[in-house]
Amino acid sequence: MLLRNVTPDDVDAYVRMRCDPVMMADLGGPLPREGMRDKVLRDAREAAADLAWIRMIVPAPDAPDVVAGNVTLWSHDTDDGPVSEIGWMVLPEFQGRGLGKRAARALLEQARDEDRWGVVHAFPATGNGASNGICRALGFRLLGEREVTFADRILRSNHWTVDPRVDLA
Repeated sequence: MLLRNVTPDDVDAYVRMRCDPVMMADLGGPLPREGMRDKVLRDAREAAADLAWIRMIVPAPDAPDVVAGNVTLWSHDTDDGPVSEIGWMVLPEFQGRGLGKRAARALLEQARDEDRWGVVHAFPATGNGASNGICRALGFRLLGEREVTFADRILRSNHWTVDPRVDLA
């Protein structure tokens, strides 16, 4: 597996991840296809400027055009102040292979090694067993449930935190 920055060429992968009812079941349903190109361009600019780590998961380095999903680490403001957050999506045909866990671990190890991002939060949907399992396996601490906003939708999520400098399992 390798992780590479998102590029403007990743529109199809974003559409498959964000516009699919199955992929978006825990995130309030599919997003419209309109706007995906702009989203990818914004993400590619942020990744190139190192403002956020937005990485595409490539399962086999010898097939760099095959994308299994993505993993992202970024900072944003909340009512409680700035938060560093990690999230991931793995396409159905690649699920169950440990790619999401390995990709999240790789980004958290990089955060630890570069002493960047501080405490990292994750907010998987309460019913998303796979993502909550990744949090548990990587040493995140469950703080409880809370409502979060994603794509202008209010979702019920578990709130996990990990300090990669000391907690990474």
